[in-house]
Amino acid sequence: MTDVHVTREEHGRHGRYVATVAGIEAEAELVFTHRGPGLISADHTLAPESLKGTGAAAVLVDRLIADARGQGFRIIPFCPYVRARYLRNPAWQDVMTVAPGVVPEPCADET
Repeated sequence: MTDVHVTREEHGRHGRYVATVAGIEAEAELVFTHRGPGLISADHTLAPESLKGTGAAAVLVDRLIADARGQGFRIIPFCPYVRARYLRNPAWQDVMTVAPGVVPEPCADET
């Protein structure tokens, strides 16, 4: 399996998880927004073609889930990739705001 390195960046209400793989000049990202105390939305995940097949995007989602459990926040899964992974991992329901397969309603502050 490819060794994927993940970091988390925060910029006010917004942030992202960034994945890199040694020897590849690219990064995958999972962008999120703080929606209130103990609540974030997973907004989108992007992995460039050069990272396809490395598992980088999956590692980003796994880190998000681990952080949610470790830090006690819940996730609104707006991102289609996060929802697709959630369908295969229904045990994540403890940190999600909707059941597997359910598309969450947009937040009032979404543009």
